[in-house]
Amino acid sequence: MASTCLAPASLSTPLLSDSIARAPAANGHATNHRHHHHDDSDGAAAVSVCDDGGGDPFAFLSEDRPPRDRGPSPADPFRNGTPAWGGGVYAWSRTLLLLPVALVRLALFGLSIAIGYAATWVALRGWADTHGRPRVGGGPMPAWRRRLMWITRISARCILFSFGYHWIRKKGRPARRELAPIVVSNHISYIEPIFFFYELFPTIVSSESHDALPFVGTIIRAMQVIYVDRFSPASRKAAVNEIKRKAACNSFPRVLLFPEGTTTNGRFLISFQHGAFIPGYPVQPVVVRYPHVHFDQSWGNISLLKLMFKMFTQFHNFMEVEYLPVVYPPEIKQENALHFAEDTSYAMARALNVLPTSYSYGDSMIMARAIEAGKVNGSNYMVEMAWVKDIYGVSTAEAMDLLEHFLAMNPDNDGRVKAQDFWAHFGLDCSPLCKKIFHYFDLGIKESITFRQFLVGCAHLRKQPLFQGACETAFEKCRDPETSEISRAQLADVLRLSMLLPSGDRVKSLLPLYYSK
Repeated sequence: MASTCLAPASLSTPLLSDSIARAPAANGHATNHRHHHHDDSDGAAAVSVCDDGGGDPFAFLSEDRPPRDRGPSPADPFRNGTPAWGGGVYAWSRTLLLLPVALVRLALFGLSIAIGYAATWVALRGWADTHGRPRVGGGPMPAWRRRLMWITRISARCILFSFGYHWIRKKGRPARRELAPIVVSNHISYIEPIFFFYELFPTIVSSESHDALPFVGTIIRAMQVIYVDRFSPASRKAAVNEIKRKAACNSFPRVLLFPEGTTTNGRFLISFQHGAFIPGYPVQPVVVRYPHVHFDQSWGNISLLKLMFKMFTQFHNFMEVEYLPVVYPPEIKQENALHFAEDTSYAMARALNVLPTSYSYGDSMIMARAIEAGKVNGSNYMVEMAWVKDIYGVSTAEAMDLLEHFLAMNPDNDGRVKAQDFWAHFGLDCSPLCKKIFHYFDLGIKESITFRQFLVGCAHLRKQPLFQGACETAFEKCRDPETSEISRAQLADVLRLSMLLPSGDRVKSLLPLYYSK
């Protein structure tokens, strides 16, 4: 079976041979790893399960080693702080008392959805620009259809009322559409889109999957939604162009974006995506807060049904919306997206009195996959993807691929993989070379590594120019001159010769990390 040739920039595990390392060792760098990262006073704490057995086979790469892992961050921007079903005697008493009220609220919710959907269906009936779904390049919604959508907007306010948002405290006011055609907001719950639908009736950017949702798909089509597949570069580019087109025309409503790309618990800001800032139009930041005493209203590690039930059985749910001053793009065009996003993020962080972080939507995907795999604390697997992507150029897809390998190594409840499990996964044994392979990741010599260490180690190795050159040379020797493909058998043969590793299936178990996914 053949697989396409691995590009030099693709992620690979740092498995190198002693024979490669021996020649540069004469330059005095071969033993740098041990003395640079810990001293002999560590005593027994630094003793490995295997004998060291010689110099550092990785010294020829660079003096610059992967950074020490800082351990699990105390920040978890996605965790809901409310106990799953508990909350004490008061919480249970309140829930029982409000059950009849919850039934009335549920009826109001259903009636509002039905009326809003009916009005939206009529408003869209016969409109050529939304046959099936909004057409890219389509014109703005005609005035009479917009007026009809006021019925749906009032229905949205009734939905908020049914969830316990009887009044909503507002500070500041929306800027004129001509002044700030783009609005950005932090994203904590499914409540903000409902509020902004009622308040601004904006155009939104949404995942293509939302189009198929019952009721919701029809309503967001009336908002002249801009669909985007966040994993498709072509789709993201088309969405940015559509944002720019609609922001430039005052006949369209404002464009609303949630630059974090997912919901958080409101106690942190995660890294902003740049789609709202690339067009270069002024934006108005809006911050949303949910002051709570007995109930965390964020849509974190809690199901939608549980969250709705808790809202229905609350006397009143508090919500604050603050419109901040307009933020203008930098004058230097080359710095637009990055600095514009940072300026806006800092303005929102100051208003919320929270810390901006390097976590991103990718971290929420990593955490969700870890939880799906049965891991107790998914936050232990987060890696601050915005930082990793900025420093090492690792995409979320690449990180998710490495996560599958890491999960297959049987991490413990703290999200750490022991040396023995690492070796077992790749068919290695307790040899001096295998120990050095593991210690490329385990800089603290703790005989276990986190997913962050594994990811950063692989990514750091990829950046080394000599390693890229070695990959290019190896694959040039192996590839078929006609098809530019490399068979697994060929690659296994090269690994056996260069790494002095066992033959057969134990070598082949290493191959997945050498192929692009």
